[in-house]
Amino acid sequence: MEITGTIKQVLEPETGESRNGPWKKQQFVIETDSEYSKSLCFTVWGDKIDFTTINAGDKVKVLFDVESREYNGRWFTDAKAWKAEKLNQENGFVPPEPKMPDENFEVEEGDDLPF
Repeated sequence: MEITGTIKQVLEPETGESRNGPWKKQQFVIETDSEYSKSLCFTVWGDKIDFTTINAGDKVKVLFDVESREYNGRWFTDAKAWKAEKLNQENGFVPPEPKMPDENFEVEEGDDLPF
């Protein structure tokens, strides 16, 4: 799945040790680009996303999987991101064009502008 939005917050990474060895987890929150925007928190395991190049305020496209699991009769759902791309002119995001003056706009000769 994929979704686009603006990074609201990048949380501090968490690390630990399990029977399979060391692990690293980091979470980040985006706000979607829709009429009724939502905040979504994604989890990244390992070093799949380089957070040295992604900052709060950046527009991104996030590729992720949704997974639910049961524990003691309760269900928990995770949105696990596996890729986040900054959006810009090269890969999708195009800023709006500046509004140009009307074609019928005329400049008078001899206009005394102060500069």
